[in-house]
Amino acid sequence: GADLANLVNEAALIAARRRHDKVQQSDFSAALERLILGSERRIVLSPLDRERTAYHESGHALLGMLQPGADPVRKVSIVPRGQALGVTFQSPQTDRYGYAASYLRGRIIGALGGRAAEELIYGDITTGAESDLEQVTAIARQMVGRWGMSEAIGPVTVMPRNPEMAWPGLDGANGPSDETRRLVDAEVRRIVEECYTQALDLLRENRDKLDKLAHALLEKETLDEDEAYAVVGIPHEASKPEAIVTVPRSVTGPTPEAPTG
Repeated sequence: GADLANLVNEAALIAARRRHDKVQQSDFSAALERLILGSERRIVLSPLDRERTAYHESGHALLGMLQPGADPVRKVSIVPRGQALGVTFQSPQTDRYGYAASYLRGRIIGALGGRAAEELIYGDITTGAESDLEQVTAIARQMVGRWGMSEAIGPVTVMPRNPEMAWPGLDGANGPSDETRRLVDAEVRRIVEECYTQALDLLRENRDKLDKLAHALLEKETLDEDEAYAVVGIPHEASKPEAIVTVPRSVTGPTPEAPTG
């Protein structure tokens, strides 16, 4: 409702600024980018920061392309937007209403791609992965505490739907024991660390593709879906234009239940 109205209004404003007689596909795409990814910020980065950002975003994008069943990579950019120096945007072909454990692990691996790329290329990490770490921790904690995706915890819910709710107890009254809470923390750490190892391994195995993508970003700053897949030579079925526009549900931003790129 409101999200779709905002999208239409923003597209109309962009069309007017571009002196279009009517709202076009490109106007909707630009509006969606602005609402989801934030407004562009024209700041001057040092050559090293710009290169590091290119590798960071290339790590996200490449792992997104390599993960079976992952949402397609729609755009990769090193143009600063909002509070980010770069952005990788993924969205599904159709709305998702349930998430397999393999899909969620793939999202964690992809989200860790920026940090993994920095470690691989520079032997060091930066604060640039802060929001990525927040996202992967939230996803892993939901997997363990709410969705029964940890053998150590079992097919039970031991965590509330949101932090303001009391932790559910198996007896319906008392919350989980301190031991269970510690086990949840340990399982979250295990999942994230396993996924980070996989992210590093995949980037090492595909270092040539990582370099190609980073160099293309340094040259063009922004790559759309077809350009990004072509640069790394990964087969990809081109999406229909409307598949990118008709996702107003994502305008509200990422959540643990519906992680976005």
